[in-house]
Amino acid sequence: MARNSSVSSPAPATAGTARRIEAMLRAQIADGSLPPGARLPSTRALAAELGVSRTTVTSVYEQLAAEGCIDTSPGRAARVTAGLQVGQARQIRAEPRPADSASPRLSTLGHRLAAMPMPALPTAAQSECIDFLYGAIAAADHPSRLWLQACQAELRQPQQRLYYDPPQGDPALRQALQGHLRRARGLDCDAERILIVHGSQQAIDLCARVLLDGGDRFVIEDPAYLMARRCFELAGAQALPVPVDAHGLMTDRLPEGATPVRLAYVTPSHQFPLGGVLPLARRQALLRWAAGQQAWIVEDDYDGEFRYGQRPIDALQAMDTEGRVIHVGTFSKTLSPQLRLGYMVLPPALVTVFVQAKRLCDRHAPRLEQRVLARLIDSGAYERHVRRQRRRHERRRAALLEAVARHLGARARVAGDAAGLHVVLWLPGLSAACEPALIAAARARQLIVHPVSPLHASPQEGGSLLPRPAGLVLGYASLEAAQIDEGLRRLADALAALA
Repeated sequence: MARNSSVSSPAPATAGTARRIEAMLRAQIADGSLPPGARLPSTRALAAELGVSRTTVTSVYEQLAAEGCIDTSPGRAARVTAGLQVGQARQIRAEPRPADSASPRLSTLGHRLAAMPMPALPTAAQSECIDFLYGAIAAADHPSRLWLQACQAELRQPQQRLYYDPPQGDPALRQALQGHLRRARGLDCDAERILIVHGSQQAIDLCARVLLDGGDRFVIEDPAYLMARRCFELAGAQALPVPVDAHGLMTDRLPEGATPVRLAYVTPSHQFPLGGVLPLARRQALLRWAAGQQAWIVEDDYDGEFRYGQRPIDALQAMDTEGRVIHVGTFSKTLSPQLRLGYMVLPPALVTVFVQAKRLCDRHAPRLEQRVLARLIDSGAYERHVRRQRRRHERRRAALLEAVARHLGARARVAGDAAGLHVVLWLPGLSAACEPALIAAARARQLIVHPVSPLHASPQEGGSLLPRPAGLVLGYASLEAAQIDEGLRRLADALAALA
């Protein structure tokens, strides 16, 4: 047989070696060097010739036989498959010809998604970069020792059998959450109304799937969490942006009229991104409006545990007497966004349909993580952890405010610092149109900051009107005081470069 010198020298038995031998034999079959019916060397002989292990050659023969290129049977020499046409072996493993990329055959939802502008995913920052990324928390803040202990204790529990769990979530975690939400968020709910999900993003997605049809209208704050807006728009619904001020949603601007609104998405405990806390009168007005519209309210309580100077404000759902509010919570800001665990507290009328939607979506959340979290809540360790985190974040917040005053002074104004894990830094001397230049100037100084403008609705959609000052969303939960101070110093340098 023809010999390929590129693979004839001794080589270690690796997957790469096997692939090269396989490619050599396939090429010789395809170009006729090994015609149909031709006998191949024994695995022992070819291994000795090529200087590789017999196991490697055996695996190559098995792969080629599985593809129909050669015939093998016990006690008989391997042969090229009779009747195999020249070139057919090459075609078996050829790359599939791409479909027409200009107009792929997608569903209506798929085409909608392909045309939808989405925020760029943040990339890993260089080690010398300081990134004020919102949603990131310090790895050192995770209660790793407590989590490991609870995980080991759970793994020691006997298991009768491995099967799918209830789609609404593990009963132990839902029961533990019932007590935690009563203590921490003022919610008095039955465990049967709690649905465990993969973070708040899945909760929002389920709301879009279950509650919205194409052409429906939904209210969303302006500016707002963009990934929520995109979920609802993906369902074919029309956004009705409502402006926010220092106190959150401006309820006197809620739409009225003959055409009803199906849903309102709000962040009343800490408006994202501007940070306002919705006062009692506006909460009551929002609930009255929803009752009049027969609309659902999706309350995203994404970081409601972190309020500084006073206890966290009770959830909007705690005031709901009409069964209109869907409360969404997450453990991403208290434990880790990588955990992918969150929950929904559903109105009684929606429990069954949302449980079925969760079942069809992905069956259920991982059981081990749910059980571990339930142990931490029941033992009190989780709430102690949250209190420690609140103190740490308050120190980081104080460091940020001091650094802004030190390096920027009157050139900057901070908003939304009473709660949460981020602030908005307004720069009144700079227009919103200058944000890209500021981002670039900061990046040149190994500083990553994130603009406010992409979170706003455009003026044509009825949202906030331009011109606006430049603004940055500064997340501080993953940074230490020295990094925060150095980051603001670099930002001051970037601003000076634009002057």
